[in-house]
Amino acid sequence: MGATDVVLLLAAGLTAGIVNSVAGGGSLVTFPALIATGLPPVPANVTNSVSVCPGYLASVAGSWPDLRGQRRRAAELLPTAVVGATAGCVLLLTTPAEVFDVVVPFLVLGAAGVLAFQERLRRLVGHPHAMPEWRRRLSLHLLAGIGAVYGGYFGAALGVVLVAVLALVIDESMARINALKNVLSATLGLVTVLVFGLVGPVHWVSVAVLVPATIAGGYSGAVVARKLPSAVLRWGIVCYGVGIGVLLAVRAFA
Repeated sequence: MGATDVVLLLAAGLTAGIVNSVAGGGSLVTFPALIATGLPPVPANVTNSVSVCPGYLASVAGSWPDLRGQRRRAAELLPTAVVGATAGCVLLLTTPAEVFDVVVPFLVLGAAGVLAFQERLRRLVGHPHAMPEWRRRLSLHLLAGIGAVYGGYFGAALGVVLVAVLALVIDESMARINALKNVLSATLGLVTVLVFGLVGPVHWVSVAVLVPATIAGGYSGAVVARKLPSAVLRWGIVCYGVGIGVLLAVRAFA
């Protein structure tokens, strides 16, 4: 790996850490960068999944104050996140790449749409305050589990997916939902590190270059996200998610 490749990966890791902590989708920055250094697609994909995990952990640290009052909720969701992420990793390793390319754009666009029309959907499924406690908790685990399967299967735009599903059943500010999203993202990241580290063709030199950059970007991005108004953060994530979905669709069907 030459000096140019190192600089490219450092810049990509910093950008991806910031993007992941605010909206998700940083993998669309680091994955092409890994390809540009000469890695084949499959090793680049698993290397990318391992590399962005520390950035998720840094995002948790940066948004820690907004977890106050919902840490029990986060702890209850961790087993669901682990099971869902494991299932997603298994799907990725056992299904054809063609299926992956076709399905993912629609998942991302669907998540952005859910977040954009959150209030209308709440009228259909019921506002969190109007739900019985058992129904709200069941819905939260079900939706978080779906998001976790997605995260294990495809990390890009994970934040868009998680924020979209959590916002349907949690009546909190976007900053607090984003903080919970960061905890779940970090959990999913740790699962992918374990699975892909054991059975995936990880390029560890690239990981060593990317990790410090994703940590710095993840922490700084989470601090910025805490200061943004809910409406700005929500629509920023929606716009970003639509952009990612369109990009993936163009790549899949071009």
